[in-house]
Amino acid sequence: MIARVTRLTLFAVVASFVLALPFPSVSAQSGQTAAAKTSASKAAPVPKAEDGRPDLSGIWGYATVTPLERPGNLGDKAEFTNDEELAQFEARNKPRNVDERAGTKGTAGDVSAAYNDFWWDRGTKVAGRQTSLVIDPPNGRVPPQTAEAQKRAADRQAARPPRTTEADNPEDRSLWERCVARTVPYLPGPYNNNIQIVQTHNNVVVVSEMIHEARIIPLDGRPHGTIRKWHGDSTGRWEGNTLVVETINFSDKTNFRGSSLGLKLTERFSRPTADTLIYEFTAEDPTTWAQPWTVRLPMTFNAEGMFEYACHEGNHGLEGILKGARLQDKGK
Repeated sequence: MIARVTRLTLFAVVASFVLALPFPSVSAQSGQTAAAKTSASKAAPVPKAEDGRPDLSGIWGYATVTPLERPGNLGDKAEFTNDEELAQFEARNKPRNVDERAGTKGTAGDVSAAYNDFWWDRGTKVAGRQTSLVIDPPNGRVPPQTAEAQKRAADRQAARPPRTTEADNPEDRSLWERCVARTVPYLPGPYNNNIQIVQTHNNVVVVSEMIHEARIIPLDGRPHGTIRKWHGDSTGRWEGNTLVVETINFSDKTNFRGSSLGLKLTERFSRPTADTLIYEFTAEDPTTWAQPWTVRLPMTFNAEGMFEYACHEGNHGLEGILKGARLQDKGK
């Protein structure tokens, strides 16, 4: 209960200082715009940069109802093959309107629905026709963790000092609650599902709307550096019309789904049409997963722009979480 209440405390306060949270369905609006221009977008050529490469520049939205892993009842079905089946899946997985509190019980249930539907932007459409974002392994599931990874997680948990609540210290809260960082790669979340790409001949910059982080990716053939970074050390190259970005040297202060310092991330960005960006990544870490695995996430051109995510400048939410936890301690 403490965890849910304190998280909602942050959510409630966040509205007063985060300028970036999208107003209802920025990505949905852009999706409607794209739908209205379907015939035009099919005919529109993919823009080219001055060096003749495909121009990936722009703002790209990736909110979707497609889950990371394929639901068990879909078996080995990688794509929806007919429109009726696809529409039924979207209807079943359409985000519930959390303004409707029917069925909530007690104070905790009521508070858990307090962050109302105005703020969410989870997406309403399937990504392409995919039944899961994971496309490899073919079963659409993240490979199981190795025994080494499970032991590593258990050792980290054992090393943590005992806590009286889940908010004894700021460090107990997640990096994104503390406005520090969100890990790469990019995956859909409850809101701020947009990236902006700025492309030059020698560099590509990818700005994430969530926490407003910028990755500067050199394209000049330089080797990887040796400094470990929040988002790792990235280098990029072109393979035909696809931008390939390899990232290593991640910091031990972050991890992606339990990964180790040996994580290698290979991302691929391509623009098959003027309104579509295909983002793929392969995560490799032999000490964490039984095999490499790949995600494919189609993104849609967003003509509406991105909001500034001004989080750290006024993070009263974290202060409220800690104060609330101390008041709860006194009430025990």
